[in-house]
Amino acid sequence: MRARLALRLCAASGALALATAVGVTLSGPTASAATGTATGYATQNGGTTGGAGGQTVRATTGTAIHQALCSRAAADTPLTIEVEGTVNHANTAKVSGGSCNTAAGVVELKQISNVTIIGVGGGAVFDQLGIHLREASNIVIRNVTVRNVKKSGSPTSNGGDAIGMESGVHNVWVDHVTLEASGGESEGYDGLFDMKADTRYVTLSYSVLRNSGRGGLIGSSESDLSNGYVTFHHNRYENIDSRTPLLRGGTAHMYNNHYVRLNESGINSRAGAKARVDNNYFEDSRDVLGTFYTDRAGYWQVAGNVFDNVTWSARGTENNPAGPDPQSNTTVAIPYAHTLDAAACVPDVVSRTAGAGKGLQVSDGNCAAQSPTATATASAGPTVTPTATPTRPTGTNLSLGAGADGSSKAGGTSYGNVRDGDLATYWSPAGTTGSVSIKWGSATAVSSAVIREASGSGGVIGSWRVLNADTGTVLASGGGAGTITFPRTTLGKITFEITGSSGTPKVAEFETYA
Repeated sequence: MRARLALRLCAASGALALATAVGVTLSGPTASAATGTATGYATQNGGTTGGAGGQTVRATTGTAIHQALCSRAAADTPLTIEVEGTVNHANTAKVSGGSCNTAAGVVELKQISNVTIIGVGGGAVFDQLGIHLREASNIVIRNVTVRNVKKSGSPTSNGGDAIGMESGVHNVWVDHVTLEASGGESEGYDGLFDMKADTRYVTLSYSVLRNSGRGGLIGSSESDLSNGYVTFHHNRYENIDSRTPLLRGGTAHMYNNHYVRLNESGINSRAGAKARVDNNYFEDSRDVLGTFYTDRAGYWQVAGNVFDNVTWSARGTENNPAGPDPQSNTTVAIPYAHTLDAAACVPDVVSRTAGAGKGLQVSDGNCAAQSPTATATASAGPTVTPTATPTRPTGTNLSLGAGADGSSKAGGTSYGNVRDGDLATYWSPAGTTGSVSIKWGSATAVSSAVIREASGSGGVIGSWRVLNADTGTVLASGGGAGTITFPRTTLGKITFEITGSSGTPKVAEFETYA
């Protein structure tokens, strides 16, 4: 049985400055409509403050939002727009002016900076109408609901994205929002939270994303790799088919999120992307982390996560799930301060704080644990295993002419303090798992490897995988040191990934042969 206890929350403090007139009313310079500061990557690159210190505007229609933007002295004049009521196509028209560039049928934050949009009073709902950021910076969006935005059918808005960012957007904080659809692409919907074309330094916090085929993406294609530095924390993803998010290149940090019913795949790190995945709770889902639908590998660092009734598919050429026992295959340094809730507490914390209309409440660090109902399981499928041979392969050890990556990087015959032929020297990971690679300056054909443990450390290495590090493809998997053979493969880098061991592994030799 899942235990749920009381949680104490702290509400974001500060008064909401409310205008009294209908439409748009400008007041004198005031504090931000609600206090609270950005978190995560939005704090970097100069920080994200939105319209703090500028005028406060009350708007009840999309046209009024546009009018407020266009009435500023300049495109970078700080402005807070308090929104109450339903914004839709019927009340969202284009407004022209020297400090704006708007369009009908979408709330357009284009070629502007220093703006906050925040829902107040009875709440703000953007119904079938998206919010589009383009060539914009220092933007804050809080306490709003965006629902049922379509890219096909009628009406359409914002390419089908609830919130979409593209073309040189940077420093954006989206907080306590609810983004939802009523189906997938076949029903006319696209992503809930999309970033592309050089979008950087973004945080999505305390938000709900639900009932969509696509949660969101970072990078629109395998060539759109200039995006990144995005933080996702204390969000609830519910009934999403995939992309929570899809990360192409760049770096993202996911912590303290609750993922429920991810139907096909979840965090999809690919094309060299790096995801740091800390203290999240994954529940009733499939393939919640890995590289999917491509042979271009992505990477992840994992710690403290809970996998509650999660299933994993078999590995293949274009399918590399991180489970059933997810292990880190990269490291990601986080430049900002943050406090982690225990993963088992995340469902309780997020249920009480995330989404619009929750009073901008946040976790105060006090929470209750939820006990998983089931352990992670692996779905049926073929397991790739190596063919072990009792003797070392003949021929030239190709590792001698290559560089290697272990606890440090070096060329020639060493990695770390390793010397070829000396079993007293070895590479070790920081813990019981880790990866060591051999890389060449040009493509090299390899069909076998020899792993030898240091003197006195035999039998410590447990489960492992051998990867084509160029693509992420698993060439072989098994347990224990020794000789490993696999189909002859031409590659630039090969990785021996230790996924389990009885202590600290000590790899004295990583030989490779044609």
